[in-house]
Amino acid sequence: MKATVIGLGLIGGSIALELKVLGYTVCGVDAKDAHAHMALDRGLVHKLASLEASLQDAELIVLATPVDASLKLLPQLLDMLSENQVLIDLCSTKGSLCSAVERHARRPQYVACHPMAGTEHSGPAAAVQGLFRDRFMVICERERSSGFAVAYVEALFAKMEMRTVYYEADEHDMHAAFVSHISHVSSFALALTVLDKEESDKAIFQLAAGGFTSTVRLAKSAPHTWVPIFRQNRNHLLEVMDAHMQKLVQFRDALERDDAERLESLMQRANEIKRIIDVAL
Repeated sequence: MKATVIGLGLIGGSIALELKVLGYTVCGVDAKDAHAHMALDRGLVHKLASLEASLQDAELIVLATPVDASLKLLPQLLDMLSENQVLIDLCSTKGSLCSAVERHARRPQYVACHPMAGTEHSGPAAAVQGLFRDRFMVICERERSSGFAVAYVEALFAKMEMRTVYYEADEHDMHAAFVSHISHVSSFALALTVLDKEESDKAIFQLAAGGFTSTVRLAKSAPHTWVPIFRQNRNHLLEVMDAHMQKLVQFRDALERDDAERLESLMQRANEIKRIIDVAL
């Protein structure tokens, strides 16, 4: 079994490790030579090749580049596919990607995927085996992919101990904005607030407890990854940002009025999230 992984960062490198464990010979491709050779040195892939050469005899092609790069690469890769090859992407947004290839003759060989897994780290050094275990893998527009391609990736994700779920592309992007992308916006914004207003690095280091560090952890995420995600999911993200700011205003108004009852009511309502989160964990 041969697979090609294009983009050898956290997600691409981690899935390359999983494919190796499953017995695939994995060929790596990365636009950055330093990343490519780091991935090879760290044992994420068996070998490196050019994009064209990497596709030869590969039964599975995994596109794990940032979404802006994937938008350019996805149609090109479909042009280059031979019969029975399966192509998946692992991007955090799906609407633009699916629209870009909806009329492509080889669209049935492509399965739009998004693993709900990750960390705040990036690059080949961040790749880890087991990143996807017990996580959800979203497949979008399943009916537009061939039965063979879908069955192939479902079996693959099952071997990786992932749980597969299905959404339409725009539905996925809306939910991703509300439960994933807004967390990164909030984390970046809070980090900027602290950096702008707190002049003492020492105080931040000494007084930052678990709540603060866990909240701003995502602010360490790579801008080159998240700027394209925010832009591609702009409309849904603007909607959730507006809703989030309304909640912040409610807390501010209650605090300004010294309204303890209102503050407690808002917090009790927020506590209901544990009913969902505890089950998920």
